[in-house]
Amino acid sequence: MTDHIKKLERKLVRLQIICTLMVFATGMVLLSGFVSQDKKRFDQIDVERINIIEKDGTLRMTISNKERSPEPLFKGKPFGLKGGNRTGLIFFNEEETEVGGLIFSGKTNANGKYSASGHLSFDQHNQNQTLYLSYGDQNGNRKTGLNIDDWQDSPAFSEWNQQYHQAAKITDEEERNKKIKQLMEPRPGEPAFAKRVFVGRDEQKKATVMLADRAGKPRLRLSVDAAGVAKIDFLDEKGNVTYSLPDYADQRIK
Repeated sequence: MTDHIKKLERKLVRLQIICTLMVFATGMVLLSGFVSQDKKRFDQIDVERINIIEKDGTLRMTISNKERSPEPLFKGKPFGLKGGNRTGLIFFNEEETEVGGLIFSGKTNANGKYSASGHLSFDQHNQNQTLYLSYGDQNGNRKTGLNIDDWQDSPAFSEWNQQYHQAAKITDEEERNKKIKQLMEPRPGEPAFAKRVFVGRDEQKKATVMLADRAGKPRLRLSVDAAGVAKIDFLDEKGNVTYSLPDYADQRIK
């Protein structure tokens, strides 16, 4: 009887060892599933948003539908503008500040009229977009092209944007306009931002190259209109044409 009990005890010990080893092996397999560096391949995946992050969790890029698109971030924090309004890719720098993106839209309403847009932008450091390709179309009223803007160096766009929206809420019209003017042109002749270059096609179906001064005022315009007429205009700071090529007025006189 004693020998039989001892045999049972030895078997029980072996079973305990086997169970312990199985639990350990199962745990290792499950853990390896979380830390594995192996690439995974999918034939198809449906998802509403993908976040691309660094090892420390810093957000570097999002791919999302419209509803789940992120708010604009400055150093990891939203600064008042709403998210949920742009389908596409949004890029962030090492400080988790938005630095550009690729967004697009297009739909037809109940009356059969459509609107469509596309936008690829690159932002100045801590500011808004300074280089971007844009396409906007309101049922055939279309403008598309390459844009280059100047932005002030300070304050950061997040701060400037908050100040602008606060100013827009001022009920006194005179005070509101004064504050907005100060924000739009903090120094005489130096606006907060200005369009310096446009190369594209405008709403009048005219192929255009526009060059502007620091204040954003067009000073040189090269164009070919829908009828195929080519022209070069030189403009003063008030927008008046000072000289054109060819000079059609001189040709009529001759």
